[in-house]
Amino acid sequence: MNNFGKILLFIMLFLTVVSVSGQGRPGMDKIKSLKVAFITERVDLSSKEAAMFWPVYNEHEKAMAQIRRKERVEIRSKMVDFENLSEAEANKLLDQLIELEKEKQELNILFLSNIREVISPKKTFLLIKAEEDFKKRLLKQIQQRRQGGR
Repeated sequence: MNNFGKILLFIMLFLTVVSVSGQGRPGMDKIKSLKVAFITERVDLSSKEAAMFWPVYNEHEKAMAQIRRKERVEIRSKMVDFENLSEAEANKLLDQLIELEKEKQELNILFLSNIREVISPKKTFLLIKAEEDFKKRLLKQIQQRRQGGR
């Protein structure tokens, strides 16, 4: 990638991070910034690919966050008092959970279909691997901090 491409990619990453920041908790901004940099490096996005990739990716992330929020509010919050749920209430919650899982699966399938139009199938698999690696690294750091280590 030439210098102009690298500069353009950096500007696009910066704008992506700035647009995402302010949409969550303070610590989440830093995590999102690190995730953007991690994915960009691992997937080796060209400036042209990045220009098309990040809007599709961010839209998918936003939709998934809405489903996770809905799951937290509508299901997980009611599971705190799980012992006091009737069988009928538990059944209703389970139906809601199944529907949310279907929504997640449909969104993921749509995302994979859309992203393959933006980046190659090989880079799509690199993306999947990068996301898994980022999650593992993040969880490892969280565990180390809780144990007082680094």
